Amino acid sequence: MKDNFSTNSAEYAQFRPKYPAELYSFLESLLKQKEASWDCGTGNGQVAGELAKFFKRVEASDISQQQLDNAIRVPNINYSLQPAGKTNFPDNSFDLITVAQAIHWFDFSQFYKKVNRTLKPGGTIAVIGYGLFKSNEQTNDLINHFYRKIVGSYWDPERRYLDEEYRSIPFPFKEIQSPDFEMEICWDFEHLIGYLKTWSAVKHFQNKQGYNPVDLISGDLKKAFGERGVVKFPLFLRVGIKESSNSN
Repeated sequence: MKDNFSTNSAEYAQFRPKYPAELYSFLESLLKQKEASWDCGTGNGQVAGELAKFFKRVEASDISQQQLDNAIRVPNINYSLQPAGKTNFPDNSFDLITVAQAIHWFDFSQFYKKVNRTLKPGGTIAVIGYGLFKSNEQTNDLINHFYRKIVGSYWDPERRYLDEEYRSIPFPFKEIQSPDFEMEICWDFEHLIGYLKTWSAVKHFQNKQGYNPVDLISGDLKKAFGERGVVKFPLFLRVGIKESSNSN
């Protein structure tokens, strides 16, 4: 599992979009019990903080101590520094396991072994992600050019799983049809710039070239986007149930 987000982890917590309340309501509706959940690759604890509102206990793990240092603090969340495929949770512990915008960095085989071992029979796994945002037409053209042409070669190969909306990842569970969700947010221009600077490809570009590529488009982007505007992120979701026959 790669760690692309330890640097500038406070900015990650500040500028990344928040998932809609409807997503959590949907996940809660699937649960038979709400004793314990595990948010794997928790980052700043955004998802863990919402799960803590209806679970008695939430385990939240990540490989970045810097991310965990900036995570949401709630009494019933326990944060731990451990890789997705090498966790030490007991067998049949969780009613729900979530992975948000992170599974593309995992070793799928190792992680799913841990899921099958720690998820209760009949428990739910939810893989959550979002793709490239949309705004007005001029902004979209600039962002698409930036995404593909300016920083395109600096994306890790795993980024393709997000471009493919996680449809191409292995998912060895009894899959549940889920509704379509979208994150629609009103951002000011500075928030948009802050978000772009959290992209892993932007960090890779900056490390190699010595300057931030967002600066190349900021002037034109401000003209296109304005001082404030709406951004829409397509949200994709794969939800499955651990059947009793799944081996540990």
